[in-house]
Amino acid sequence: MNTLHKIGLSALCGSLASIVAANAGSLEVTGTAEVTWTSLADQVSGNPLGMNTGLTFTGNGELDGGQTFSVAIAQTDKATYSSANITLNTNSAGTFKLSSAEGGAGIGGYDDNMPRAWEEVWDTGISTNANFQKGVGSSTNISWTTPKIGGTTVQLAYAPQNDGAQNNNKKASQLDSNFGAGWDLVIDSATSNGGIHVFVGGSRTELAKRKVERDLSGDHEEAVVGLEFKLGPVALGGQISAERLRARGLNATEYYANNSWGIAFNVNDDLSISYSEARHVQSKTHKSAVNKMERLHNINEYTPKAWMNGESIQVSYTIGGIGLKYAQTQYDNTAYGFDKKTARDAKIVAVSLAF
Repeated sequence: MNTLHKIGLSALCGSLASIVAANAGSLEVTGTAEVTWTSLADQVSGNPLGMNTGLTFTGNGELDGGQTFSVAIAQTDKATYSSANITLNTNSAGTFKLSSAEGGAGIGGYDDNMPRAWEEVWDTGISTNANFQKGVGSSTNISWTTPKIGGTTVQLAYAPQNDGAQNNNKKASQLDSNFGAGWDLVIDSATSNGGIHVFVGGSRTELAKRKVERDLSGDHEEAVVGLEFKLGPVALGGQISAERLRARGLNATEYYANNSWGIAFNVNDDLSISYSEARHVQSKTHKSAVNKMERLHNINEYTPKAWMNGESIQVSYTIGGIGLKYAQTQYDNTAYGFDKKTARDAKIVAVSLAF
C-alpha cells in the first residue's frame, strides 16, 4: 500500500487592491499563497517543499437600468494565466457569459457536487485517471442562464468548436480537431428552503467526419444527474455521469462512467465532518479481433471494463480567518488496470489563513 502525506499552509489575501473608475466601475485583486510538504511512502521523491500562488482580477460595472456586467481573470500557480470570463447580468433576460475554457460552464460545473467538508474524493492528493464529463466547459464558449423561476434555472452553453482551446481576441483555434460544435443543456432546481436540490444535464458534440479513429454513427455524448437532500445540519446526496467517446479500433476507450455520493454533518457553524465515496468505470474496445456474430450475441463479454473506487473522510474547522482541514483518502486501481491494480492512500492536513 502506498501512502502519501501532505501538509499545507495557505494564506488567502483578501482584497489586495481596489480601483474605482469615474464611471462607477471597479477592479479588485485578490490572491492566494500555499506552501506544502509532501511525503510519498514507497515511491522515489525529491525535494518535498512546494509552493503555489495565485491572483484573481475582478472588474464590475453597471449599465443603465440597473443591469450589471463583470469580468474575472484568474492567474494561478505563480501568476500563470489560467482562465477568464465576461458576464452580463440583465434585469429580466437572464445571464450571458463568455468563458475562456474555465471549466464551469454547462455540465462542466457539475462534475462532482456532492456534500463534503472540504474536497472531492479524487482531489485529495492522489493522482487518479478519473475522467469526468466537461461538455463545452473546457473550450472557449458562450452560455445563457435563464432567470430563476420557482427555484429552477435552465442553462445553455455553446462552443463553435469544442476543442479545449483558450482563444485570444482576433484569434481562432486550430482546425485539426476530433470535435466540431458542441451544445450543453442543464436544468437546476431547488426548493425555496434549499432542502431538495436536483440537477440534470446533457452535452452533444459533433465528431469531425474526417477522423477515421472515431465511430461516425453518432456524436460525442455526455450526461449527468444528481440529487441532494438537506435536513438541518445534515446534507446527503448522490450523482452519476457518463461520457460516450465513440472510439474505433482495438483497445480504445469507448466510454467513461462515474458515480459518487456523500454525507456531511455541520456540527456547528465552525466544525463539519463528511464521508464520501466515488466509483469510476472505463470501458474499452476489444484488444484483438473477435468474431462478429459472437460479439453481437454477447457484447459485454468482449468489452473490457475496469473499475476504480475511492473513499474519503474529511474534517473542516474554521474560526475567524483561520481554517484547519484534514482528509484521509483511499483509492484502488488508480491506473484502471485489469491485472495489476495499484492502490493509494493519502493523508492531508492543511492550515489556511484568510485576510
